[in-house]
Amino acid sequence: MTVQWNDLIVRDALALTASEIRDLLKVADRPEIISFAGGVPDPSLFPLADFNAIYGDLTTDEVAGRKSLQYSISEGLPALRQWIADDLAASGAVRGIDNILITCGAQQGLDMLARLLLEPGREIVVEKPSYLGAMQAFSMRRPTYVGMNMDDDGPVIAELEAAFERGARIAYLAPDFQNPTGRSYSLDRRLAVLEIARKYGAVILEDAAYCKLSYEGDVLPSLLALDETNGDPEAGTVIQLGTFSKTLVPALRIGWVCAPRPVIERLVLMKQAGDLHVSTINQEVALRAAGKLFPGHLDTIRDAYRAKRDTMLAALDEFMPETVSYTRPEGGMFIWLTLPENIDSRQLLEQTLHDAKVAFVPGQAFFCDHTGRNTARLSFATEKAGRIRDGIERLALLIRRVHNQ
Repeated sequence: MTVQWNDLIVRDALALTASEIRDLLKVADRPEIISFAGGVPDPSLFPLADFNAIYGDLTTDEVAGRKSLQYSISEGLPALRQWIADDLAASGAVRGIDNILITCGAQQGLDMLARLLLEPGREIVVEKPSYLGAMQAFSMRRPTYVGMNMDDDGPVIAELEAAFERGARIAYLAPDFQNPTGRSYSLDRRLAVLEIARKYGAVILEDAAYCKLSYEGDVLPSLLALDETNGDPEAGTVIQLGTFSKTLVPALRIGWVCAPRPVIERLVLMKQAGDLHVSTINQEVALRAAGKLFPGHLDTIRDAYRAKRDTMLAALDEFMPETVSYTRPEGGMFIWLTLPENIDSRQLLEQTLHDAKVAFVPGQAFFCDHTGRNTARLSFATEKAGRIRDGIERLALLIRRVHNQ
C-alpha cells in the first residue's frame, strides 16, 4: 500500500504554503534580470577582509578556537548577549542578559514565539500589509488574523483598540522601515500603541530587523525602549526581535529575542528541545565583528543604501505615471508601489519578467486577507545605480502600456 502522506502530516504543517519571495529569488538570480525582488543585503558591502581576519584569529588561538568549536549554552554566549544588552541600552532600552536569547536569525525567533503564544483560532493583529515571513511562521499555528490598516504615521489606533477590545491579546508590528512598505511609526503613534496594549494587557511583538538602517530624519525610540520596566526583568509589554543579518552578514544566522524573563525561560526550553543552541563559532565571530566594525560599518552601509534609495526614488519620480503612488522611506530596503486598480501585480510580474526583464514582489502575499492585488514591493538594496534607473524606466513603460489596454 502506498503511504498517504497527507493523512500523516499534521494540520499545522499542511497550513504552510510556499513563499513567493523564495521562488522569485530563483528567477531573479539570472544575470539578465534586474531584480528588485529579494529583500537581501548587497553582498558587495560585506566586510569580507574583516571576517577573514576574525575567523583566522579565532581558529589559530588554540584555547578560544577549541572553545568556539564546542557545544554551548542554549541562551547564547554571555558576552554576545551582554553586547546586545549594552547596544539596546544605548538606544534607551535597558534590559539585562537574562532578557536575551540568541536565535538562528530573527526568523527562528518568530517561529519560536509562534509556537509559544499561538494556537488554532487565537487572534493575532498584523499590519496590512505585513512581513510575509512572519505570517508564514504564525500560520503553522493556524491563528485567526486580524488585519489592521495603516496610515503615514503607523497603525490606525481605533482598529488596534477594537481588536484588543474584542479579545485579541497579541500584535505583531514593525515600527521602523517596515518590510514591505518601508514605512515607520511617528513617536505619537508609538506611544499610543503602547498605551492601548497596556490598557488591555496585550503583548506587542516588535520586529526591529531594519531599525539601524536609518538614512534621514530623527531616530525614534523603539517600542522596547518606550516600554518602561523600572529595571524589573520580569516586566514588560514588548517582545523585540533583532538580527545581525541586515547590518553584518546574513550567513552568520545570528538573531535574538529580547523579552521578559518568564518568556525567555520558556524559549530556552524550546531551544533545548530544538537545536540546542546557535552555532558557537558564529556567535563568537558575530561578537568580534560587532565590536570591531560598529559603528563605522553601519555608516558605510547607510551611505550606500541611502544612495540606492535616492536613485530609485528619483527614477520613480521621473518615469512612473501619476496613476502610481509609492512610499518615500527614511530607511530600510523597500519602496511600496500602489498601482492603478485595473492592474493585478501578479499578472504584471509575468509580463515584466518576460518583456522587461525586471523582477519585483507582488504585494498581495503581504496581506493577511489576500487583498492588495494592485500593490508591489521594490527593493533597492542589491542593484547598482544604473540598473536601478534602467529597471524602473522599463517597469514604468510596461505599467503605462498595461494600464492603457
